[in-house]
Amino acid sequence: MSIFRLAHLSDPHLPPPQGAFGWRDLLSKRLLSRIAWRRKHREHRPEVLAAIVADLKAHAPDHVAITGDLTNYAAPAEYEAARVWLEALAPARDVTVSPGNHDALVETKGGRPFAPWTPWLGDEGLGEGGDVAFPQVRVRDGVALFNLCSAVPTAPHLATGRLGKAQLERLDALLADPAYRDLFRVLLIHHPPVPGAVAKRKALEDQDALRALLARHGADLVLHGHAHEAMVATAPGPDGAMIPVLGVPSASAMGERGHPAARWHGVEIDRQADGGVEVRVVARGLDPKTGRPAELSRYVLLQAGRPPAGHA
Repeated sequence: MSIFRLAHLSDPHLPPPQGAFGWRDLLSKRLLSRIAWRRKHREHRPEVLAAIVADLKAHAPDHVAITGDLTNYAAPAEYEAARVWLEALAPARDVTVSPGNHDALVETKGGRPFAPWTPWLGDEGLGEGGDVAFPQVRVRDGVALFNLCSAVPTAPHLATGRLGKAQLERLDALLADPAYRDLFRVLLIHHPPVPGAVAKRKALEDQDALRALLARHGADLVLHGHAHEAMVATAPGPDGAMIPVLGVPSASAMGERGHPAARWHGVEIDRQADGGVEVRVVARGLDPKTGRPAELSRYVLLQAGRPPAGHA
């Protein structure tokens, strides 16, 4: 059997291009984000992100999952800059983007904020009316990627996420679909579906509904960002099974002021001849001694379809 290598990075917070913030934004939530960026730009460095991306490319993964926050203000110029960055990363069919809260900071004109990223959201393209329907499913070499969108505009000082009834109903049907039953099912989402993973003002509002779906239908792995931390947790699946939930720090973080330094995860999905599966994680990121990307750790996340002891 083959090994599918999935690279996971998140929260790159690409530098806003010149002119991304305009006078009209003085009366919107973008003003708060602009003020915050004056502090954050010292932490989120383009040279760090470039080093992480170069390291990722050198390992030639089969697919790249990016779990949100490519932008800071959700400005049109940022969507376009992110599109250019994605084009340089890899062919669109080999990269899947799950939008984050910064990517939906405010309501956008026309109501189609992620249209420039359509090729990286899934294989379905734009639906009826020009909207992107989430979740989208991409099947790659025995792996089904369920791409969710928890990004919604929120009030000032909030960074919560929400899937919403329509998306949850669609996910319910997709997870129950026999077409995906024998595939390795990975959910991509920005906000962690784990209680207490982030503060309430940053949490996924309908995480209980999502966890109920997972408990009913199951999945094999959930990847998220948002917390800017390396996190390993679990969510209950059917019949007492536990589903690994894995988070990764920001891909552009210097690692100062108590924040973890930039990192990406190589997730090796090894489907074995006896029908079992082993999932290994290789964490690569900035070495605190050299400041260059290096292997930080490696561990087995799933063994014969179950999380090994010590990784709950």
